[in-house]
Amino acid sequence: MEIALKDAGGAFNPIQLNLIRFYVGGLVLLPLAIHSNAKQKRHIQLRDWGLFALTGFICVIVSMSLYQLAIVYDEASTVAVLFSCNPVFALIFSYLLLHEHLGRANLIAVVISIVGLVIIVNPTHLSNPLGMSLAIGSALTFGLYSIVSRYGSVKRHFNGITMTAYTFLVGSTELLALVAITHIPGVAKFMTQSSFLKQFSAIPIIQNVNFHYFWLLFFIGVCVTGGGFAFYFLAMERSDVSTASLVFFIKPALAPVMAAIILSEKILPLTIAGIGVILVGSVVTFMGNRVKVRRSDLTNPEEKISASKVQANLKQEYDQTKTVGQLNQTNPND
Repeated sequence: MEIALKDAGGAFNPIQLNLIRFYVGGLVLLPLAIHSNAKQKRHIQLRDWGLFALTGFICVIVSMSLYQLAIVYDEASTVAVLFSCNPVFALIFSYLLLHEHLGRANLIAVVISIVGLVIIVNPTHLSNPLGMSLAIGSALTFGLYSIVSRYGSVKRHFNGITMTAYTFLVGSTELLALVAITHIPGVAKFMTQSSFLKQFSAIPIIQNVNFHYFWLLFFIGVCVTGGGFAFYFLAMERSDVSTASLVFFIKPALAPVMAAIILSEKILPLTIAGIGVILVGSVVTFMGNRVKVRRSDLTNPEEKISASKVQANLKQEYDQTKTVGQLNQTNPND
């Protein structure tokens, strides 16, 4: 993904590319979401659009815009590795916002992954602070999006594909509105006065969307953004979350190698060391989740009856038997 976006960066504005890929990705997921809702006999209500507006804002406008800008200012391999740490931030937000218990394996994984991040960032010698800050900001806000999306889907009973499809479409619509604002003459003139904001002035929408870039846009929008998320949630439905999350520690190992081959990016020794540490943290998370799932299967809470409940049932049966016995003594004909 990062390699394709880096390759397309010269032809497209980063925000424009973000807009295109999530509109296309949302449209790819939409038929699956409609089919799923029809199967569950669910209808999108007015209040649901507010949830999609929130998740769309966090995911598409904030997180993925930071992600796209990070690819512009930093190497694709570095962004891939840093973004793959978003499950760590999701764990932290689940603890802070939802007050979920963090198991020992999760705590160990958080510490290990943070160490890996520090090694890659290398605070003593920051070669590209802007790119790394954007990448970490993207991972952090995507972790927040994951928790808000999960909380919302549980509350409104949406599955992952439905939640993602409407998040992408609503978030892209919000982003389109912001892009339209940048075409207002006064706003565009103000942005051109700043070297950093200049790229956000009069952001193009369909510029260079032609047959020459068709396969690149097809890969980014359909294969990666739409298909990637669809396969992720289908894998989750057919196995479990920990198996589906394998992607987040295959990615940091695979992306730097592909970036070195395709984009000729150099992989620094510290980056390799940081990738290794993050992979260890990911393995700890994966193994911890597998153990948790197995324990959950062995001790199904729906089938377990507590000792206090058994005692209460026995006492109730005893009282009923005693009452019937007393009635029989007073009414022997009964």
